[in-house]
Amino acid sequence: MGDLVNWLNGYVWSSWLVYGFLGIGLLFSVCTRFVQIRFIKDMIKLSFQGGDSKAGVTSFQALTMSLGSRVGTGNIAGVATAIALGGPGAVFWMWMTAFLGSATSFIEITLTQIYKRKIDGQYRGGTPYYIEKGLKFRKFAIFSAVLTLIVMSCLWPGVQANTVALTMNSAFGIPPVVTGISIIVLMGIIIFGGVKRIAKTAEIMVPFMALGYIIVCIIVLSLNFSQIPSVLSLIFTSAFNLNSTFGGLMGSAIAWGVQRGVYSSAAGLGSETFESGAAEVSHPAKQGLVQAFSVYIDTLLICSATAFMILITGMYNVEPEGMAPIMNQAGDAEPSVYTQLAVDSVLPQFGAGFLAVSLFFFCFTTLLSYYYKAETNLVFLTYGQKTASNWPTHVLKVVLLIASFYGSVKTAAVVWAMGDLGVGAMAWVNLTVILLLTKPALQALKDYEVQKKAGKDPVFNPAELGIKDAEFWEEKYKETQGNETEKRKTLSS
Repeated sequence: MGDLVNWLNGYVWSSWLVYGFLGIGLLFSVCTRFVQIRFIKDMIKLSFQGGDSKAGVTSFQALTMSLGSRVGTGNIAGVATAIALGGPGAVFWMWMTAFLGSATSFIEITLTQIYKRKIDGQYRGGTPYYIEKGLKFRKFAIFSAVLTLIVMSCLWPGVQANTVALTMNSAFGIPPVVTGISIIVLMGIIIFGGVKRIAKTAEIMVPFMALGYIIVCIIVLSLNFSQIPSVLSLIFTSAFNLNSTFGGLMGSAIAWGVQRGVYSSAAGLGSETFESGAAEVSHPAKQGLVQAFSVYIDTLLICSATAFMILITGMYNVEPEGMAPIMNQAGDAEPSVYTQLAVDSVLPQFGAGFLAVSLFFFCFTTLLSYYYKAETNLVFLTYGQKTASNWPTHVLKVVLLIASFYGSVKTAAVVWAMGDLGVGAMAWVNLTVILLLTKPALQALKDYEVQKKAGKDPVFNPAELGIKDAEFWEEKYKETQGNETEKRKTLSS
């Protein structure tokens, strides 16, 4: 299995894909006139708007569901793996991937909102939905939905479960089998409760777990504050082959920095489009800005904190693929536990346990979000078909639980390779699609800007912009106009 997956990854993760993420992110940044910089104020304001939605979730709930997906193994074990395989310079390329990827995320999320639907009383959206409506390519949309369904239910869950199992075993001596059983029991309770329960769980857990992790990071960095300038220098010099110790690693730094940066932020994969399709907003660009901001929170904040802790304490190895080890200060430890070792070296008898518990919550919310994404794709595939019961949904839940348990007891190398295969496969599909559908997203952004300058709270009318097949918004706009007419009649009478 490992050899097969690695062989496939060799094709999927070619240099074309690595540089494609950077190039497409730069293209979208230029086309949007660097929306990720110009609208930071709007991003923050929109991200924390509350409210309620009968058919979907609020922007804040969609943000926390997405962060629950993004903030997990990629931010902790993923950062460590990038450093282990690409050296400290990989951190710079993670930052670059996040900055440019924020514009990519804006485009894909805005498209999600433009072409979302209301199915059985719930908002649904995502890559296959905008492929079908935007590109009018039903067969390719089905392919995308099937691929995402496989990735979310079979390939990615194991990465999260494996990281939890390793850290729990390292910190408390809990056997991976016990951790695996605990995860699937708790997951089963929640995922059988539906999207509302998932959203509510994420809304409560994500802010607290992220805040707790950041506080510990601040403590560790504060106690080593004087070393931060030298760590920054190490990152930048290593990123451009200017460091004597890590010279010759620029190619590996770019490859692994981008690969792990994408795994962390998910910008361009289409994997974060599904929660955003459920968000209740008055204009697609609003949710695009919210998710662009979440990339900053995920990579520029949390990943950076993790990287600084690992590099400051020196609790890492650098063993590039196909090369002799350059340094080995973490012994024979798996990269998944570098962060654990780093915190424990500064806060003895606390770090290992804290990181294990934090990772449990990080990865648990990520697993919940995987189920929601998979379910949304299943709904796309089965909508309109007559089934005797909800057996496809039940099968999906069981498959995801089995994959989670499988990942918790397998070796990290195999599990991560499977996860990388899923990332690469989804990226090829989604990046191609959003390149072809850039125009509607840019039209929505321009419309948002025009209405904002006029002092309005932007409301989306696709017909006015010449955007076709955005039925949800066409109906919503007519309904809004009808309500306004009724109000005026009532006031005049």
